Amino acid sequence: MRPSRVKAKLAKNLPVLVTTLHLTDPSMYELTSLMGFDAIWMDMEHHGYSLETAGGLMRAARVGSADILARPAKGEFMRMGRMLEAGAQGIMYPRCDDAREAAEVVKWAKFAPLGERGIDSGNADNPYCSVPLAEYIEEANRQTFIIIQLEQAAALEQVEAIAAVPGVDVLMLGPGDFSILGGFPGQMDHVEIQKARERIAAAARNAGIHWGTTCSSVEDIRDLLALEAHFLCYGADLLIVKKGLEQIQRECEPLGFTFDNVLKDTAGQ
Repeated sequence: MRPSRVKAKLAKNLPVLVTTLHLTDPSMYELTSLMGFDAIWMDMEHHGYSLETAGGLMRAARVGSADILARPAKGEFMRMGRMLEAGAQGIMYPRCDDAREAAEVVKWAKFAPLGERGIDSGNADNPYCSVPLAEYIEEANRQTFIIIQLEQAAALEQVEAIAAVPGVDVLMLGPGDFSILGGFPGQMDHVEIQKARERIAAAARNAGIHWGTTCSSVEDIRDLLALEAHFLCYGADLLIVKKGLEQIQRECEPLGFTFDNVLKDTAGQ
């Protein structure tokens, strides 16, 4: 099985930088992986593309060194297994409620004796029946990593128990949903976000595992590193392209060019 860059870095207490790709052009995955990012966040909770499409994107990423971190929707345990078979090194599980649910994630992501994941071995993760079964199972359990997302106050109250679940590698605060469910949508500097960061950091530290979250800026990354966050998600292709296009418009408008920017007009309403 392909070694995980993320697990290797976390084992040395080195920070991991993940970026998100929303667009489904394989060249984006190829480029990002060749540039040496630690992992690519593939979000299949919020996007509608198929596992077949996902497998092609993962294949493109394998030309470089980036891990694929796949996020299923809540409760999609069987789909999660197919993501791993297609070549994902890690699973980001959303909206985890408690330790019982975290243990269920581990159960379906790890082979026995660590879990109960079903075997096929004829896909990209083995790859293609080329590794003896016993060796493959041992290596897959070693290389596959699990991120458990905490996205509401009730789950935060269970963080210590979740952190203690064997097989959980990283606790991750999901600030977007946390802010919405907490009644302060989009206020990423809210005091409750800071409290959540601190509590998750303490739970991870006490359990001997890692924690992280999404980052809004380089300054935010510095603050999170100070809290011993080693799993940091920063940037997304959609936002990068959008900012680039906006810059072109700003530069060209003084030269007399005009734009019917529907997005800008809508945002201003």
